[in-house]
Amino acid sequence: MLCGFSRMGIQCCIDGKFFSSLPPLSPISLPSLKEIHLWYVIPNEVKGESLMNKYMEILSPCEIEKVLSFQRDEMRKSALLARALVRTTIARYQINSSVTPKSIKFRNNIHGKPEVDWPCSYNWEPPTLHFNITHTSSLIACGVTKTSPIGVDVEEKQRTTKHNILTLARRYFTKHELEVLTAIGDPYIQHQEFIKLWTLKEAYVKALGKGFSGAPFKTFTIRLGNAIGEHFHLFQNSSAEASEIVVDSLDNTHGLTSNWQFMLLELASSHYVAICTEKNVKTKDDWNNNPRKLTVWKTIPFVEDMCVSGTDAVLTVCGLR
Repeated sequence: MLCGFSRMGIQCCIDGKFFSSLPPLSPISLPSLKEIHLWYVIPNEVKGESLMNKYMEILSPCEIEKVLSFQRDEMRKSALLARALVRTTIARYQINSSVTPKSIKFRNNIHGKPEVDWPCSYNWEPPTLHFNITHTSSLIACGVTKTSPIGVDVEEKQRTTKHNILTLARRYFTKHELEVLTAIGDPYIQHQEFIKLWTLKEAYVKALGKGFSGAPFKTFTIRLGNAIGEHFHLFQNSSAEASEIVVDSLDNTHGLTSNWQFMLLELASSHYVAICTEKNVKTKDDWNNNPRKLTVWKTIPFVEDMCVSGTDAVLTVCGLR
């Protein structure tokens, strides 16, 4: 068995000889200009050879080859689910009757960030739909916005590191971020704040479309907009939910801007998820009073979808009012 599905099933899919009747996806309206949609799947809850084969069926030959290139079953399953989640999520929005999970094509920008490569048609104007995928072995998430670039990152709350937290902070973080972490006396809280900060910085560089190499972590600082005080904990103060997370770019940094909005969530009681989206400059005055609305779905594509916004599965850590 391979990730819960057989090699025979995969080979038939590759050869174009394996076909099944794919169930319909629940249709979703495109997000408004001030909305963010987040879909996530928990790999351990996705089981069954037939379902895995359905996911393989909607992948491109190159994607199938990439999935099979992983040696460990867990890695193959994660790669398969990430690609299936992106394809089924985009197809839900009923952008065009000809757009199906399998028909969607992708291209990478100059920094390698995936984008939808919409088909050209004289009588159809494709939407400016942005997405970003993030995954660990235990949770995979896909964020979607209309018009505004988006970056999403997820980390396990109990993620372990090979090196000491402060050693990593000295290597990757700015002076201010290191000072804030160093001021935290409780090792557990310090570890949690490190993970939160890491997810926010990852989400930012992914939203920029540049990735870590194009926007190194030391070239910008993440902080709360009302953060004042020597012993301020990054996201542990009582007014966190009313605070704005901002990014300060260093003077000698090119291509980094402060026109971004951040959200930091606790998802499924086990993960931190950071979301970064570009603000709409035209409505900047209205933005501070009415930040983006977030809607979250937990899904097993082709099986079930559950809106979990407003439940204990989605808790705001900081960045939303």
